[in-house]
Amino acid sequence: MGKAHAVAARSTSAVMELDADVQLKGIAASSHSSAQRYAQMFGAPIAFATAQELINSPEIDAVIIASPQETHLEYVQACARAGKPVLCEKPMGRNLAEAEKIAQAAGDLVNLVGYNYVNTPATAFARELIKSGAIGQITWFRGEHNEDFMVDADSTNWRLQGDANGTLGDLAPHMVQCALTLCGPITSLVADMKRRPEVRGQDHTTESNDDQAQLMCQFANGANGILSFSRVAHGRKMGYAYEIHGTEGSIRFDQEDQNALWLYQRGDDPLSGFRKILAGPAHGDYRFFCQGPAHGTGYQDQIIIEQGNFYRAILGQQDAWPNFHDGVDVMRVIEAIRHSYNSAGWVSLQKQGK
Repeated sequence: MGKAHAVAARSTSAVMELDADVQLKGIAASSHSSAQRYAQMFGAPIAFATAQELINSPEIDAVIIASPQETHLEYVQACARAGKPVLCEKPMGRNLAEAEKIAQAAGDLVNLVGYNYVNTPATAFARELIKSGAIGQITWFRGEHNEDFMVDADSTNWRLQGDANGTLGDLAPHMVQCALTLCGPITSLVADMKRRPEVRGQDHTTESNDDQAQLMCQFANGANGILSFSRVAHGRKMGYAYEIHGTEGSIRFDQEDQNALWLYQRGDDPLSGFRKILAGPAHGDYRFFCQGPAHGTGYQDQIIIEQGNFYRAILGQQDAWPNFHDGVDVMRVIEAIRHSYNSAGWVSLQKQGK
């Protein structure tokens, strides 16, 4: 993510046609030597010895945090003391308590949390369709984020150490954020989690580290839904997908085909099924990358769009979204999943909101 953000910082102002010249001014890493190597690699003029030095430098106007989640609270607090806008990668801290402290620390600073998948032009179009009433009142949501990058992991892998590094700290927040964005607050849920004992051994530090989880939920708008997440799903490489049913139609999306949205509306030919809509200049921020429909955007483009939203918020041209309060709402659902699993029952969530 450090590379993705560094590349985006060097190109966002031109690609997104901002009224500002954004520059990648400096980089900090786990050591000064690493920062020097990355600064040379990514074209930053300053390699800072520490993150605190970067945050406090008069050369730096805004900060992007792409470090492990256990550092997020410390660095956001430092940004707040320095009065500098901050974009922080997900998840916001290791748990809900940390996420709430992060949002509180940021206060009135421009802040944004890095949920990049919601920035695809196809999903931006899905949001417009839902807002316009194209599929009527939402009645049901199915979301999943399944990948297979941990299928062959052994017990020495850092992702197997501690519950914050399980799939609930990695893949699940993306789809939870998607569900909240498209369907609104979740009011209650019941969840289950699964680990693979064959790769866990007897190490007690990994007992709460989850590989997959699933839940049924109820939304404040009356809809219900199913969400699932797995990092051991053979064959799935970017299985971020959702399906939304409404009283007037349905929407489908799959990130492995991220430049297409599938739409079915009442009145369509019942024999034809879903229509495939190819992403184009009319959808989200696609127009900044290409003027031709169906030419497509990619992963790096999502980060550029994300940073564009951040800089526009700093310039006062739009609200920062998703912001730290939205990130807290995601972490509240993640905590409820753990609570439901531990208590083997339904859990009610407090009202979410900014």
